[in-house]
Amino acid sequence: MTPQASTPAYRRLSVEERRVQLLDAALSLFAHRQPEEVSLDDVAERAGVSRPLVYRYFPGGKQQLYEAALRSAADELRLCFDEPREGPLLARLARALDRYLAFVDQHDTGFSALLRGGSVVETSQTTGIVDGVRRAAADHIMRHLDVAEAGPRLRMTVRMWITAVEASSLIWLDEAKQPPVDELRDWLVEQFLAVLTVTARRDPQTAALVEELAADL
Repeated sequence: MTPQASTPAYRRLSVEERRVQLLDAALSLFAHRQPEEVSLDDVAERAGVSRPLVYRYFPGGKQQLYEAALRSAADELRLCFDEPREGPLLARLARALDRYLAFVDQHDTGFSALLRGGSVVETSQTTGIVDGVRRAAADHIMRHLDVAEAGPRLRMTVRMWITAVEASSLIWLDEAKQPPVDELRDWLVEQFLAVLTVTARRDPQTAALVEELAADL
């Protein structure tokens, strides 16, 4: 008798593994389509499971799944700015931007929907998740600046720059990802130093930082 061909053993996923699988499927869809264009059937098909199984893990339906996927993406974005405090500050900032822009490149349409808002699934909850990413990025940058207690002008400058990074990323996507990403990264680093230099004219704390950063050039 011809031996039967062996078939791969089925492995039952744990609750957490299945949840991660569904979130990965949702994120892959939200990355390239507007949230309102993605259905639970789409997520089930991408994950290779049934629609009832998606509901079992996300009984709140699409809204709950979207918010969970958004939190997952937000966690990844927060890590972009989690750079070791070693070496010149501007070089650290460039490495953080490399990771941030790689995320933007990978998630293009989803990133645009995330920051532009206007989605039918946007709520105060989702807005809070996005704002949490901005605040986390500002906190990381403040730690890199090694400022014990930043004054209002310095805090405002850092948060304005983060807003400029977001806006530049969206425009970059609209412009078919031009200029090249390396040029965009360097440009954003230069803008960071430029806005600090402007603030330094009015704020002694920022002026001291600019003097320190000049040594990185």
